[in-house]
Amino acid sequence: MTGFPFRNRGPAAIIRGRRSDPPLGGIPQMTTDVLIDRAIELLGEARHVVALTGAGISTPSGIPDYRSPKSGLWETAADMMEVASIYGFRHHPQTFYDWLRPLLQVIRSAQPNPAHYALAQLEAAGRLKAVITQNIDLLHGRAGSRSLYEVHGHLREIVCPACHYLLPAEPALDEFMTSGKIPRCTRCHHIMKPNVVLFGEMLPWKAMKDAQIQARTADLMLVAGSSLEVAPAGDLPEIALEHGARLIIINFLDTHLDSQADVIIRADVAQVLPRLAAPFLPPMPLIEPPAESLDVAALGKKPSHGDVSISG
Repeated sequence: MTGFPFRNRGPAAIIRGRRSDPPLGGIPQMTTDVLIDRAIELLGEARHVVALTGAGISTPSGIPDYRSPKSGLWETAADMMEVASIYGFRHHPQTFYDWLRPLLQVIRSAQPNPAHYALAQLEAAGRLKAVITQNIDLLHGRAGSRSLYEVHGHLREIVCPACHYLLPAEPALDEFMTSGKIPRCTRCHHIMKPNVVLFGEMLPWKAMKDAQIQARTADLMLVAGSSLEVAPAGDLPEIALEHGARLIIINFLDTHLDSQADVIIRADVAQVLPRLAAPFLPPMPLIEPPAESLDVAALGKKPSHGDVSISG
C-alpha cells in the first residue's frame, strides 16, 4: 500500500486547506503538500495530460464567476438565464450589452495569474498536451498556451447571428465601451454579439469535437477551477475516465466526479498549479555578476596622482 488512494479503489483523499479540519466521513485527510506530491507523481507518469479549466482559474485575476448570483452581475439565477441567453440577446440587445459592459471592463483589464502561466509552462516543457477551457477571457492564450480549445467561445471576435459574419472584436468593443454604441454587422446591419456561447446556443462544433478527442486520448486529466456543472464541457472528464484516464481535481467546491478522482486539492489554483509545474521546468540559468576588468599593464605600477592602488 502506498497510502495514496486510486480511482475505483475507494474514495479519494481530500484537503480543505487547514490541517485542523476533521476527517470527512472517517477518511484520513492529507496535507496539501502530500497531495501536491502525489499529483506531481501522476504528472510525471502520464504521457498525455489534458487540463480542463473553468471560472475558478480566472477568479485570482479578478474576474468573477459570472454564473454565480453572488457575483453582483445579476440579482437572481432567473436574471442570468434571461439576460445572458441567446433569447435575451435577440429580444433585448440593449439589456444584454448593459449587463456585458461591467464584465467587459473587468475582463479587458485582467492579467493572467500564476495558474495560467503554470499551464503554459507545463505545455512548453512537454508535460501538458492541451488546455480545454470554459472561459472566454483569453487569459490562457495571453499566458502562452498554444494547444488551446475554447469550448465556450472567446472575445477575440464579434459575430453576426443573422449572416454569421465575423469581425475582430477589439475595435467594436472599444467603441462600445467608449460611446455605448452597440456593434452592427457591416454586411446586413444586424446587431452583432461577442463570439461567445450564450445560454441556449450550441457550443462551437470544431472546438468541442477536438476537446472530446483530447479527452479520449488523455491518460491524465487535470481539472482546475471548475465545478463541472455546465454540460457538455463539464462531461469531458467522464469521457477521459471512461477511457482509463486518471483524474486530478483542484477546486474549492465539490464536483460530481470527486468520488472517481485520484487526487482532490481544495486550494487556490494560483498557488497549487505553479507547484505542480515546478519539477518539470528547466532550471533557471545561474547568472554570475561580471568580473571587474583589471588593467594588467597597471599592475605593479607605482600609483601617481589620480591612480587607485590595488592591494591584497
